[in-house]
Parts: sequence; C-alpha cells; structure tokens
Amino acid sequence: MARPERRLPAPRAMIAAPQPEAVEAGTAILAAGGNALDAALACALTQGVVDPMMCGIGGLGVLHILDPKTGDHLVLNGLSTCPAACTETMWAEAFERECPDGYGYVLKGNVNELGHRAVTTPGILRVFAEAHRRWGSKPWAELFGPAIETATEGWLVRPHVATMFALDEAAYGRLPYRTKLGFTEEGQRLYLRPDGSPKRVGDSVRNPELAATLATLAREGAEDFYTGSLARRIVADMEAKGGLITAADLAGMAPEIGPPLTVGYRGRTIAVPAPPAGGIMVAEILRILEHFDLPALGHNSAEYLRVVAEAMKVAGRDKDLHIGDPRFVPPPLQRLLSDAYAAERAAAIRAGEKHHLPRTEADSKHTTTISCVDADGMVVSMTHTLGVPSGVIPPGTGFMLNGAMNWCDPRPGRAGSIAPGKRRFSSMTPGIVLEEGKAVATLGAPGGAWIPIAVAQVLLNLLDFGMGMQEAVQAPRFSATSDAIDIGNRIPRAVQREVEAMGYEVRRTAATFPFAGVHGITMWDGRLEGGADPQRDGLAAGVP
Repeated sequence: MARPERRLPAPRAMIAAPQPEAVEAGTAILAAGGNALDAALACALTQGVVDPMMCGIGGLGVLHILDPKTGDHLVLNGLSTCPAACTETMWAEAFERECPDGYGYVLKGNVNELGHRAVTTPGILRVFAEAHRRWGSKPWAELFGPAIETATEGWLVRPHVATMFALDEAAYGRLPYRTKLGFTEEGQRLYLRPDGSPKRVGDSVRNPELAATLATLAREGAEDFYTGSLARRIVADMEAKGGLITAADLAGMAPEIGPPLTVGYRGRTIAVPAPPAGGIMVAEILRILEHFDLPALGHNSAEYLRVVAEAMKVAGRDKDLHIGDPRFVPPPLQRLLSDAYAAERAAAIRAGEKHHLPRTEADSKHTTTISCVDADGMVVSMTHTLGVPSGVIPPGTGFMLNGAMNWCDPRPGRAGSIAPGKRRFSSMTPGIVLEEGKAVATLGAPGGAWIPIAVAQVLLNLLDFGMGMQEAVQAPRFSATSDAIDIGNRIPRAVQREVEAMGYEVRRTAATFPFAGVHGITMWDGRLEGGADPQRDGLAAGVP
C-alpha cells in the first residue's frame, strides 16, 4: 500500500523547547502575529514558571538572533557577573575540591552553592528587555500573559521536573535539591509536600507571588528588577542575610552584544556564541572533524567514536587552558580555529594519538533552551539557566535566584578565578547554521558540560549524515569530557568492545537518551522540521 498522504498544513513558523506549557505560550504568540523574538520571550518567561529550578528571571543566559529584515545577526550575552564585593581570595581557604563532574567547586559550608552568597548578578531580564527593544513586535506586557496565567492557575509537575526536584548530587559534592527547594518558607510551600518531600509527578504548583511579580514586570518593565521596587526587595533580602549583591550590582548589569563566532563546515557557516559562552568548543570540534570523511567511517562505528571523541577532548583541553571571560583572559581564537591547528590535531588523531583530558565531567541539567523560527525568517535560539540554583527566593516574589558563584574557581590565578564583574565560562551554545547566507537550521541544548559535545554531534548528524532534526537529536550519542568515553545505552556492545580494544576506558550509562537535551529546527528549502530530545518533556510545534 502507498504511504498515506500528509494532510496537516505545512507550518510557517515553529518553536521547540523542553516544556510543553512553554511551547504552548510561544505558539500562541506566533498565532497572534508575534515574531520569533516575541514567541521566544513568552516561552522563556513561562519556562521560569514551570521549570523553576532550571531557569527564571533570577537567572542568566545567551540569546542568538538572526533577523533577515534588518540584517542583524547578533548574540546577547546575559551571563551573570560576580558581585563587586567579590575578591579573588575570598574563598581560597574554604576550597576543598573540584566537583568530580567538573561542574563547580566544593567549599566548606557550601557557601558558593546554597544561600545568599551563592548568587551572582542576574542578567537574563536585561537580555529580554534589550532584545525586545530592538526586535520585538508585540507589546512587552503581552508577552507575560501566558506565564502569569500559568503561575496563577497552576501547573502539574512533569516527569523531568520531578526528577530534578528529587535529584541528589551528593556524589558530585553538591547538595540535594530538596535542601534548595526548602531553603526558604516560600520554597517549602511551593515545592514540598506536607511531609517535607519534594512534589511528585502529577502534583500541582500554584505560585500567586510569582504571578504578581511578573505582572509588575509586565507593567513597569524589566528595569523594575534592576533599579525599581523589585530591586529594592532583592537588595533588602541580601543585606538581611549577608548576600553579596548590592543595588549598584543590579543597576550596572548590562548584556554584552556582538556578532557570533563563525566557522565554515562542509560549505556551510556555523554561527555560535563567542567566549565566555561555549561556542568555541563546537567550532573547534567541527574544524578538526572537517579533515575526516565521517560517513565513510560509519555512524557511531568504533572508529567514528574514536575520531570524534578525540576532537572533543582537544576542544575540552583547550577550553580549560585558554577560555574564560575575554575581558580578563583574552582567548587565542585565531590560533585555535586556524587551518594549521585543525590540520595538526587531525593528523595526530589519524595517527592514533590519545589526547589527555585529566578530569571527569558529567551532565548538569540546570538549564533550558528555546529554538524559534517565524514566517519572515527570523531565527532566535536561546539557552538560559539558574546555574546551580541557590535556594534563595526573595520574600514574596515567587522566583528563585541563581547560584552561579558555584561556577567560579575559588583558587586564585586561574582563568575561571573569582573577580568583581567577571563572567565565568558557560557551555551554553545556541547556534544557527547558514547556507549561502540564509539560515537552514537552529539548535541549542541544556546539559552543562555536555552541551557543546551534544550540539556538535547533532550538527554532524544533520550535515554529514543527512538526518532530519528529530532523527538527529534522538540518535544515540556519546561523550568525551575526560580521558574516558561515555556512551549511551543504545550504542551496541560490540562497538563498545572495539573501542575498549583500542585502549580506551568506556563507560556505559543506563540512560536511554543521555548527554544534554538538544532541541532544534531545520529550514531546508523553506520546510520547517522540529526536533525535541526525548530525554526531556518538551516538543516542537508548528503554526500554519
């Protein structure tokens, strides 16, 4: 029998994200005539309601936009900054060890992870406001409607949210999420059951305080968070509890705006955020791998795993050595992305050299992402986060502040060391693929240290193997963020044995869909196809 004819109308716009409620908010804005930027902001605001440990207005993030109408192609970096009161040596004596997954540092008393001193100056709302000022088409207040409604009426705890609420990161030197959920009375009321356990799948969460906060921001604008009444509430809480953030820190927060980092790959252009965001790792991996005929190796064959894993290790090593906040540590991008360096590293991989990456990184899931394309070709890709949630909910506000001081190296004299106003490297890398100057794909991912390696693999799936976006994001992945190679549970045991015979330690995870959660959209020949990573609870939805 012939394949049934597709009878769904072709979408003219599309949005993909890890939360169905947030995607619904974005599609409603698109259907009402909003553009991709409007939809992405409405989606992001709703994400902060329904994924409150992943993201929110107290967080940080990176927004990447391409607007064919204006010709703008820019990245707005809203990664949070260390408060001005910070010093390089402030926690040197409290340092105990690095978290064994490479995501943060263990200090005595967990002062960099839990409580008011763990909070960095939030940047995401200034990103939202500046992006809306430049490219928004709908009124600012209208974008808050879905988030306010969701916070007021309530939402149901989904499987991934429940997993995060119950997460115990003691093995990595971090506190269990139950401790953070219950750090304040407001958090206990919102997110814990009467017996003190985290809410579970199907439990409801109503957050009228957050609804009121969002209504204030809708009415007064983002500036209320930085210099207005909401800023005063945040600062009062900081002063009362020994926090680092001051009124001057909030008022002085500004996103850094500039062009993306671009590299060529197989005749296309890959655009990713420049340091201190994570695009450099994706760019370096692709520059090296362009020297190999990957389809000839066979997708996820033993030799494919070896070659790609070594490229990942090179990029990871170079990131550790050279990449921090460019205002403090100028990155040698020209050398790392040069033809000569890519050829040199490719030759070493071809010769069987094993690059040494002396640490063990794993996923940190405290992040979310959005990809959106509208009917006029505007593309928005955004990744935002709370970092490691601090547990701090300023009284009566309903939102949690980030705990991103956990990312800052308490040891002096290093690329990631603490300094006032400094941004720490982040793996976030919302990307756009261009062909002859026109966008053909956009993607991003939550997943901490795994973000660049997952995004790179999905790009390989798209560009080298011709997969569609959904197939590309759900294909089995692997990771090399240390000397070992971690593999997903769907990579065959026979391949694992072959890689082990090459002298590698291979660690098989029990997870079916591990290593970050890529979401994206392709636009080949004007046809939109979305992909949502199965390990999260989201989807890609089109608007006719």
